Amino acid sequence: MGQLVCGGASLQCTFGMAPGTLNVLPLNLVTTTTPIANIMDNKPMMNITPFGVCSSLANPAVASATAAALGVLTPQPCVPVTAAPWAPGSPTVLIANMPALNNMSKCMCAWGGVIQIVNPGQVTIQVP
Repeated sequence: MGQLVCGGASLQCTFGMAPGTLNVLPLNLVTTTTPIANIMDNKPMMNITPFGVCSSLANPAVASATAAALGVLTPQPCVPVTAAPWAPGSPTVLIANMPALNNMSKCMCAWGGVIQIVNPGQVTIQVP
């Protein structure tokens, strides 16, 4: 069983250099000490904060800076681009009519990074 994810959870991207944070707005209307997340809490900058700098060559800013440095990888500021919801979530537990987010879920960045949950923000509530 996974753990339910709430606001303040720690995130990490495979191409990011620093941890990020999951911000959950109180729109879901279900809270522990902070709002509980569902799979649609995937909006860049609103829900998913940047991960320091990005080192993915699929990111146009990184590719451009690397080309200008004659092929030396030059990381650039991270701006997450997440178009799809977190997957898989917990389909049997609904938060605001969407599957709840558990700590096994992942979210894909358009620049090729896989965003995962490092710390769910709470440790007492488990979901399938």
